[in-house]
Amino acid sequence: MAIKVELAHRVKSLPPYLFARIDQMKEEALKKGVDVIDISIGDPDLPTPEHIVKAMQKAVEKPENHKYPSYIGMYSYREAVARWYKRLYDVELDPGTEIISLIGSKEGIGHIPLAFVEPGDVVLCPTPAYPVYSIGTIFAGGSPYFMPLKEENNFFPDFSAIPEDVLNKAKMMFLNYPNNPTSASATEEFFKEAIELANKYNIIICHDAAYTEIFFDGKRPLSFMQIDGAKEVGVELHSLSKTYNMTGWRVGYAVGNPEVIAGLGKIKTNIDSGVFQAIQEASIVALDSDDSVLDQIRNTYQQRRDALYEGLKGLGIDAIKPEATFYLWTRVPKGYTSEDFTIFLLDKAGILGTPGNGFGEPGEGYIRFALTVSVERIKEAVERLKKVL
Repeated sequence: MAIKVELAHRVKSLPPYLFARIDQMKEEALKKGVDVIDISIGDPDLPTPEHIVKAMQKAVEKPENHKYPSYIGMYSYREAVARWYKRLYDVELDPGTEIISLIGSKEGIGHIPLAFVEPGDVVLCPTPAYPVYSIGTIFAGGSPYFMPLKEENNFFPDFSAIPEDVLNKAKMMFLNYPNNPTSASATEEFFKEAIELANKYNIIICHDAAYTEIFFDGKRPLSFMQIDGAKEVGVELHSLSKTYNMTGWRVGYAVGNPEVIAGLGKIKTNIDSGVFQAIQEASIVALDSDDSVLDQIRNTYQQRRDALYEGLKGLGIDAIKPEATFYLWTRVPKGYTSEDFTIFLLDKAGILGTPGNGFGEPGEGYIRFALTVSVERIKEAVERLKKVL
């Protein structure tokens, strides 16, 4: 007789994971023989640059890399991260105390609340947003307080709207710029406002910077670490996934406040065994790459952005032209909800986007498109839209 298996409350309380639902919708359409143009999930279709792959092939042959790696990352990897920040942002980081390796930034985002959040504590989470900010909070026993990102406020949270009692209970705040899903970029003034709030209420800021290197028209986004006082109040989590088309490699890092880095390190030493050293060696080569590698990737995304934005605009669909990320945050036509329009596009045109409300209630009325197919496929999607709209 089988045992009775019952999920823990922390799992029962989770909403359905958005991207699992998207995968299911795609699978059902493919079973029906639909030629799906999938512009829903932010997984780059471009290959990892060849010189990084070759470095990995060489590194994987070394017997010394077949052993357990360092919990916090090879010192040489952390030095490469420090060089990268100095070169791109003129930010000084101590590889010994201010940098830690991550098994992709998602892992760091999901684990960092465990180090600092007690049951009953509040974590300030943006919405619409990447779901892991609130999910990591729930796993740690904390309570997410959602900060709406509205178009009329340039997709920045309105800190003045947060009640005083919530701010007094807040232990952490997640921010993410350039933003997923809205594609908004942060200003220096906004980051300064966040730092001021963090100092006043003793809040740790965790800035998810996964998209800072995907930008257009030469407008490089800010790193949170560039702003005076950022290192005193928080950390920035970054990933090689989007920057170097390395989503499957699962490698990233967190940088910033040494005490916060140490706290995250304590969680990681008890939960995981670090990033495979061969991946770290290849990642050093990636981080030290000439900027021409990234320019080529950015140019590809910019061509796609222009093709999709102009195509949607020509059809009277109101898309926001992004300066960064590889997403278009697009208002759905009148008469549709986010989910209705997503289902309509899949059923009638074989186009799969992501409903905005799946990222949180303020995302209702929007759909997110990812620039993760070729220009040719984007143009085909626009032609299909013409026929069904």
